Amino acid sequence: MTDFTISLLCFLATLALYFANKKLYRRRHILVFMPLVLTPVVLVVLLLITHISYQDYIGETHWLLWLLGPSTIAFAVPVYENMAVIRRHWLSLSAGVVTAIVVAVFSSVWLARMLTLPEEIQRSLAVRSITTPFALAAAKQMGGQPDLVALFVVITGVFGMAVGDILFLRLAVQSSMAKGAGFGAASHGAGTARAYEIGAEAGVVSSLVMMLAGVLTVVIAPLIGRYMW
Repeated sequence: MTDFTISLLCFLATLALYFANKKLYRRRHILVFMPLVLTPVVLVVLLLITHISYQDYIGETHWLLWLLGPSTIAFAVPVYENMAVIRRHWLSLSAGVVTAIVVAVFSSVWLARMLTLPEEIQRSLAVRSITTPFALAAAKQMGGQPDLVALFVVITGVFGMAVGDILFLRLAVQSSMAKGAGFGAASHGAGTARAYEIGAEAGVVSSLVMMLAGVLTVVIAPLIGRYMW
């Protein structure tokens, strides 16, 4: 079997597993059955069992990664449709985005340094809290490793989505806008999907915060790379 055939079969298997997982999640609405959680686990197990390398898997499946860009931009549609909400709360949203970026970058790098992790991992961890297309662009300017960046972004998003509701409950956060901002700032795309499950306002705010945080991080990435290492 040629490398192209293996890559094509992996691509088809990824799509089939994802849509089957979505159908399962509609029936059993629990965390472990979420497509962002279960599908990657099943794919990893299949690759290990069949001894298919990452290079063979990503050969044709990289188109799915490319689609992250257009899908992220699509979040701008509901943001545009709810500009009135944004105009009313632009100051608090702007302050929240800046605070989220500072906390995410400095806490990630500080913890990595405490654990004496290699500099390449530190640079890759610095952008873990923004969505993948922006994270890859920012990491490129900072010297991060793309595969590590994608892995850290996915782990951050899934973990933030999983524990977000628990944290909001513990902290007695009831505002849908606050929940949306928290999900968008801390767990980007995965968190935004969860925010839309809470309500339209939470989803719109999460989309906006996610995009603003990503754009701002890409803009200041050269400064972060220059002054933090």
